[in-house]
Amino acid sequence: MNSSIILNLSQESQHIPTLAAWHHQEWAHLNPGGTLEKRIAKMQTYLDVALVPSTYIYKQDDQLAGSAALIACDMDTRPELTPWLASVFVSPPFRRQGIGSALVRYAMLQAKLAGLDTLYLFTPDQAGFYAKLGWQTLSEESYRGCDITLMHVHLADWTARSFS
Repeated sequence: MNSSIILNLSQESQHIPTLAAWHHQEWAHLNPGGTLEKRIAKMQTYLDVALVPSTYIYKQDDQLAGSAALIACDMDTRPELTPWLASVFVSPPFRRQGIGSALVRYAMLQAKLAGLDTLYLFTPDQAGFYAKLGWQTLSEESYRGCDITLMHVHLADWTARSFS
């Protein structure tokens, strides 16, 4: 039987180098000038007790499987929008098992319990995935040379069981 758990990264900060490498490989093209070292340093700031920023990790059978984060802003062209769901990533061997959905729902629940009204995200290629979880498209635009979908969710209208 598989055992799985979602934890705050602050509980197991030894995973920062692995997460940073995954995220850098996946999204370096959206962060020009970014390095793995800068990403590691930034993730260290997510270990405070504050909700924003924070990172959640999914572990299955004691193996790191994925992550999701709540951050103040993920698009420098949209500083008026805050806070954001970001860094939703599932390691390839763990994909198609519901881990990404579980991480997104968990982060949304933490935000809702903290009294946040709205979350934002952008995605180059996963708008359908987020729509199934209750997210709505705000716009389609170009960001750092990549076509993206900007989305939001109103947490007052959302419950963890609302969407599957």
